[in-house]
Amino acid sequence: MKLSIKHQLRLSYVVTLVFCSLVGLIGYLSVQSLDRSMDAISVNGSALRDQMQADMMHDALRADVLAALMAATPEEQAAAKRDADEHAATFNKTLAALDAQATNAAVKAAVDKVRPDVDAYLKSAAAIVSQAGADQAGARQAFGGFMDGFRKLEGTMGALSELIEKDSDAVRAEGDAVVSSGSQRIMLVALAAMIATIAMGYFLIRGIVRPLEDAIVFADRIAQGNLAGDTDATSPADHTETGRLRRALEAMRTSLHGIVSSVRDGTDSIGTASQEIAAGNLDLSRRTETQASSLEETASSMEELTATVRQNADNARQASQLAASATEVATRGGAVVDQVVQTMGAIDEASRKIGDIIGVIEGIAFQTNILALNAAVEAARAGEQGRGFAVVASEVRALAQRSNSAAKEIKVLIDSTTGTVGEGNRLVGQAGSTMHEVVAGVQRVSDIMSEISAASREQEAGIGQVNQAIGEIDAATQQNAALVEEAAAAAESLQVQAEKLATLVGVFNLGASPGGAAAARPAVATGALALALR
Repeated sequence: MKLSIKHQLRLSYVVTLVFCSLVGLIGYLSVQSLDRSMDAISVNGSALRDQMQADMMHDALRADVLAALMAATPEEQAAAKRDADEHAATFNKTLAALDAQATNAAVKAAVDKVRPDVDAYLKSAAAIVSQAGADQAGARQAFGGFMDGFRKLEGTMGALSELIEKDSDAVRAEGDAVVSSGSQRIMLVALAAMIATIAMGYFLIRGIVRPLEDAIVFADRIAQGNLAGDTDATSPADHTETGRLRRALEAMRTSLHGIVSSVRDGTDSIGTASQEIAAGNLDLSRRTETQASSLEETASSMEELTATVRQNADNARQASQLAASATEVATRGGAVVDQVVQTMGAIDEASRKIGDIIGVIEGIAFQTNILALNAAVEAARAGEQGRGFAVVASEVRALAQRSNSAAKEIKVLIDSTTGTVGEGNRLVGQAGSTMHEVVAGVQRVSDIMSEISAASREQEAGIGQVNQAIGEIDAATQQNAALVEEAAAAAESLQVQAEKLATLVGVFNLGASPGGAAAARPAVATGALALALR
């Protein structure tokens, strides 16, 4: 079973990681060994320095003893003793440090061996330095024994130094061996990693690049328009990414083959349909132009009718205003006639009252005449004494008669006036009734004119709406004409695109087809595609 690209890459990552881990582990172990060797070298270096310092103290003590023997003054003697004590202390300290740092058993045994000689040497030096201040001669005699100890210690110190140097050389050689061994191991692992990487790269290239190159060749064939022939698709058992890619490309080729076949079969139908659409659009364009001309004439007639109706509406509005004014005048005239009728009634009533008053005056005149007559009779009876009274009674009687005559004349005039006033009141009543009828008639005329004016306004508004609708229809017709022209252009463009599509589809090689169409040359596929898409 072939591994997928994902698993192959994962395996290469794991192998690379393993080799990197091995290199790191070997390097770590080598560094640890080298670190231990470096520690040992450092310790041996310190031991060697301590041994050299101890050897220096060995020589310094001899110089201190000589200085004490050669001291001429107590101050020089004291300085020599102080230096000897200081150098002895340093000698002991250095030797103790050397004993503590000794990692080799032989070195430690050599230090233990030199310790008695050092103690004897230090004791002899201290004794000579102390004796030199009091007894120079005795100190000089003891100096011979001191030098014997010096030479003996020099031999043991030399042996110790050689042993330490030999141990340092051994540690250094061990460190070099660790470095060499680590380097060899790292080189071996790196070489193995290189070989494994080359092998994995070879198998990855063989399992990935070659199938991809085959897929690219197949995709180039499809891009050049070659959809016929066997594609050598991998078997369904190949579940690698390249196998799935090849099967997907084969499915794409099959799908493109079916699509191009369907498009090629439908190209002629599209061309025929586009020609029929163009012819229908041309006929529709002519009918639309005729309809637009008719709508323009209808719109012109409706504009004239609108102007006439608008003028009639204005006239009806003016007549309605005049009728309203006449109604107002007639109403005021009726009110005046009503006032005249009321005034004539009041005059008739006053005439009747005056007649009654005249009747009363006639009664008074008649009674006055009777009284004057009775007074004259009584004056005649009185004789001479009643003559003056008789004259007055005669005057009163005459005055009563004239009053009676005047009252009768006034009554005649009042009766005549009352009759005239009654006739006038009757005529005024008839005039009031007539004015009321006139007012009612004028009101009806005003109402009718208002209705005519309202109807004219409604008619004007309706005609305006009709005119607006005709204008909208005209605009829609103009838009339809423009759309028809656009549709005609689109149909023509569709026909051109159908021809280009036929040219484009002809590029693809479908193999043997029912229509017997020849396969186009794949070399011109790109150029034909660019031409069809312009």
